[in-house]
Amino acid sequence: MAAATTATTATTVAAPDPDPEPDTTDDTAVGDGTATAPATATAPATAPGGVRWTDDRPVRRLVQLAAGLVLYGTSMGLMLRASLGGNPWDVFHQGLARHLGHSVGLWVTVVGACVLLLWIPLRQRPGVGTVGNVLVLGAAMDVTMGLVDPPHWLPARIALLVGGIVLNGLATGLYIGARLGPGPRDGLMTGLHRRTGRSLRLIRTGIELTVLAAGILLGGTFGIGTIAYALAIGPLAQGFLRWCTVPPRRAPHGVGGKASGELAEAARKG
Repeated sequence: MAAATTATTATTVAAPDPDPEPDTTDDTAVGDGTATAPATATAPATAPGGVRWTDDRPVRRLVQLAAGLVLYGTSMGLMLRASLGGNPWDVFHQGLARHLGHSVGLWVTVVGACVLLLWIPLRQRPGVGTVGNVLVLGAAMDVTMGLVDPPHWLPARIALLVGGIVLNGLATGLYIGARLGPGPRDGLMTGLHRRTGRSLRLIRTGIELTVLAAGILLGGTFGIGTIAYALAIGPLAQGFLRWCTVPPRRAPHGVGGKASGELAEAARKG
């Protein structure tokens, strides 16, 4: 989200904001010692919508993105079906559903679209993954909740929660590692980071504590699952990103590629 909204409260994935694209620079070091001289490689062709495809594994990236988004929505549904507490954004979505009606998945989509509007003053540019995040997550979540009955036996609920958290970590690695743009919520975080200069950790924590508090006030389920997600998602995403990130063959960014690259690099470096 749910960035999916990929999100944490107690423990968050945070790191300096290095450019994750391949190093095509000379040996001149500036700032933190990272070489930043301009690349000399010829830029690949740009497809409709601005995404640069040439020689950069487009099929693998699109398939990986689609799989990651579907699995992310599925993991959100599993965690809510466990009824032990969801991630901060889902506590908020659940609260909206309880007060205003409609499915939780619908509110995932509506909130994602509203957050995307906040990108305009931040001058963020959405990518294919950003739009896919808005359209796919809520639908996959609703399908999952329609297929999976809430268990009543506590060990079964714990198993569902653990499975959902691990699946969420894998999904995060897949969709961010595809480098086709972050989700609306993660893009809001990286956009505020660029505009304010504040750390990713501070901004993410502030955003998620705010939506969590709003969700609790609206009647969303806060519980051990919320805390477990906060503690586990950072290391899980970091581990899966090491395996799932598609290394670029050329230096240029696609639309939204830099923001998703920042998230991938932050998670890999912890």
